[in-house]
Amino acid sequence: MRAIVHRHLGKVVAGAAIAVAGTAVMVGITLPGSAGADEPAGRGGGAAARQAGQAPEQGAGAVRPGVVEDAPAEGGEGEGRDPLTSDEIARAQRIALDQQLLRTSENVEGERGPQRITANLAVPAADELDDPQAPRRADVSFYDYKDDTLVTKTVNLDTGKVEKTGTQRDTQPPISHAEALEAAGLLLADPLGAGLKADYKDATGKELTSPDQLVLNSMVFRVSEGAQGPAGLAECGKHRCVRLFVKVKNGPWIDTRNTVIDLSARKVAKVH
Repeated sequence: MRAIVHRHLGKVVAGAAIAVAGTAVMVGITLPGSAGADEPAGRGGGAAARQAGQAPEQGAGAVRPGVVEDAPAEGGEGEGRDPLTSDEIARAQRIALDQQLLRTSENVEGERGPQRITANLAVPAADELDDPQAPRRADVSFYDYKDDTLVTKTVNLDTGKVEKTGTQRDTQPPISHAEALEAAGLLLADPLGAGLKADYKDATGKELTSPDQLVLNSMVFRVSEGAQGPAGLAECGKHRCVRLFVKVKNGPWIDTRNTVIDLSARKVAKVH
């Protein structure tokens, strides 16, 4: 395990269990040791035994090997309950993004058009569960930063039409990669990002100038209803707020757990 360096923002950590405390909720986050730096995450004694020419133990209570599903096709059309293909995702998002939504919404960068979040295969209707010819549908989600609204549209991929539209407030889906990159950019541009830059230089000897130099994981940060949030973060939950978990590419983790980025207000604040 790499040494822990104490300075500025916190610590440069190669592998530690980080407990993330929200205002009214405690969430346990475990960073995967040196995985991603020296070895892919998830390799354990079983992999080591196979490399040594030995089979992992299969005694009573041992977990049997899982079955890995084939990855969905990159293009074309899927069948039945197959995951959406890349072509289907692109088509569903194109259909869902009508001109009215495009004109009236804003993405995470403040530009025209909503922020794309997810596109997943929709759950079939109850009377279609056993129908092999049931149409494939996609649930496409966008986040509108103009009024902090989650917009979800159900697209029938057979007819090319939107069958249902739903809007929700105070609902925060998982953070997309584009949003995590924007959050990291806001942190680097803020005085509270000085510690991250210093720790990065300690770890690499180089200056940190772009989020592209980092591996980013993220989670939504919210303040529970009725709780008093940290200064500057009281709107998190209504606003889209992010807590980042930062790793140097091919290097250690950097502790940024005491900062939260409010993407809606484009502000960075400290939590304790």
